[in-house]
Amino acid sequence: MKKCWHDTKVKDTDSPSSTTDRDNGRPRFSLRFSERRILLAAVDSLALVLAMWFSLRLSGATSDILFLSNQWRFTWLPVLIVLWFLVAFFFDVYDLAKAANAFVSVWLSSAAAAVTALLYYLIPYITPPLPERRLSLILFPMLAALGVGAWRFFYATVFVQPVFHHTALVVGAGASGQTLARAIAETHTTKGAESHNVGYRLLGFVDDDPSKQGREIAGVSVLGTSKDLGRLVRELHPTELVIAITHAQSIREEMFQAILDCQEMGIPVTTMTSLYERLTGRVPVEYAGRDWHVVFSLDRPSAYRLYLAFRRLLDVLLAVVGMMGVLFLVPLIWLGNRFTSPGPIFYRQTRVGKGGVCFEILKFRSMIVDAERLSGAVWAEEADPRVTPVGRILRKARLDELPQVWNVFKGEMSLIGPRPERPEFVQYLAQEIPFYRARHAVKPGITGWAQVKYPYGASVEDALIKLQYDLYYIKHQSLMLDLLILLRTIQVMLGFRGR
Repeated sequence: MKKCWHDTKVKDTDSPSSTTDRDNGRPRFSLRFSERRILLAAVDSLALVLAMWFSLRLSGATSDILFLSNQWRFTWLPVLIVLWFLVAFFFDVYDLAKAANAFVSVWLSSAAAAVTALLYYLIPYITPPLPERRLSLILFPMLAALGVGAWRFFYATVFVQPVFHHTALVVGAGASGQTLARAIAETHTTKGAESHNVGYRLLGFVDDDPSKQGREIAGVSVLGTSKDLGRLVRELHPTELVIAITHAQSIREEMFQAILDCQEMGIPVTTMTSLYERLTGRVPVEYAGRDWHVVFSLDRPSAYRLYLAFRRLLDVLLAVVGMMGVLFLVPLIWLGNRFTSPGPIFYRQTRVGKGGVCFEILKFRSMIVDAERLSGAVWAEEADPRVTPVGRILRKARLDELPQVWNVFKGEMSLIGPRPERPEFVQYLAQEIPFYRARHAVKPGITGWAQVKYPYGASVEDALIKLQYDLYYIKHQSLMLDLLILLRTIQVMLGFRGR
C-alpha cells in the first residue's frame, strides 16, 4: 500500500540546498507580488493620513470635532489617497525591486510623499484650508516624508529577508527555465555587499535530462529528476512549482504524475510564462509555442466594450487639447527650422495600423529633408547625424510625436497602444519574431507600455523585447494601466529621455 505523504519522514541533510533554503528550520511567511504591493500601499496610505492628522492637530488649524465630520471622511481623506497614488505611480515607488533597496525606496517614497502633501494643500475646497502660520505649511510635507520614508526603510530592511520570500522549484532547466532564472536575477538590487530581490527565490531546477544533473545552470542548481520531485518538495517546502517546459504535451508521463502528486500536496502550480509576466511586465512569446492563451486574453471581461467606448471618448477630448498644443508649437518650430534646417514643419510617413491596414502618421519633422534618400528605410541611431538641432530637442522630449493627435482624432490611432511600425520593418520582423503581427490586434498609440518601459529600439532583439511589452499591454488593457502609462510618459518627457 502506498504511504501517504504526511506519513513520510525525511531526515535533514547537510546538502547546500537544504541548509540554505529551509532557513534553518524557521517558518516562512511568504509574500506574493500582489501581497507585497498591497502591503506597501496600505501602510503608505496610513502613514500619509496620520501625517495629515498630526499636522492639523499640531498646527491648531482644526478641532477634534472636525476630524469626525463628514468632510474628513468623505472629502479630505479620499482626495489625499487618490492624489498619493497618482504621484506614487509617477515616481514608480511600487516597483518591488526599487522597494527592496533601502536608499532608493526611502528617497523616492519620501519625495513622492512630500510632493503629494504640497499638491494636496494647493487644491481648494476639497482639502483642508491652508494654515495661517508659515511653519504649518511645511509640517504636513515634512511629517509625510518622514512617515512614509521610515516605513519604506523598515520594509527594505525586514521584508526582504528570506523568511518572507516566495520560493519555487522549477520543472525544466532548458531555455525556458534559464530565461526565467535570468529574469529573476535581473530583479536584484544591490546595496554594498548585500543583494536583495523582489522577494522571489528559485530553490533549484528539476529536470530528467541526465546530462544536467548536479550542474548549476543560469546560477541555479539542478537538484534532481522527476523521481526526486516529491522528496524535494517535502524537504525544501517551496511555495510554488513552476513548469518551464514550452510544449506541455512533451512532458514525460513520470514527470506529469510527479507534478500532479505535488499539486495533491497543496503546492500551487504555475507556468513559466505566467510568472515571467508577473516579474517583467512582458509576454515571453518565444516560449508560447502554440498556446494562444499565453499571448492573448481569451476571455475579456464583460465591461471591456464599455472600456473601449470610454477610452475613445477620452482619445477625442485629449486629441482636441493636443491639437491646441500643436498650434502653439508650430511658430516656434518654424522659426527654429528656418535658421537651422529649412524645410517643411510636418513629416508624413506610412505606418501599419489595426488589422494590418496602412495609414499615414503626422509628425514634426526632426530630420533633414530626404533623410532616407540614399539609405532607404533604416532605424534611427543614437546621436543620428540626420537629426536637426531643433529635432534633437523635439525627440528628447517626445514632442515630435505630438501631431499624431490628428491621427487619434480621426480614429486611426489611440493615445495609448503599441507604436505603429513601418511596413518595411513589419514584413521583416514578422518573419523573425513569433506572433509579431499580433500587435496589430488593437489601434496603435502615440505612447505605450513598451515606450515607457524600454528605450528606443534599433535591432531585432530590441523589437522582440518591445513586442513582449506590447503584447502584455494588449492582454491586460485597463484604465488603470492606461493611467500608469500616461504618468510614466510625462516622466519620460520631463526627463528628456527620448531619442
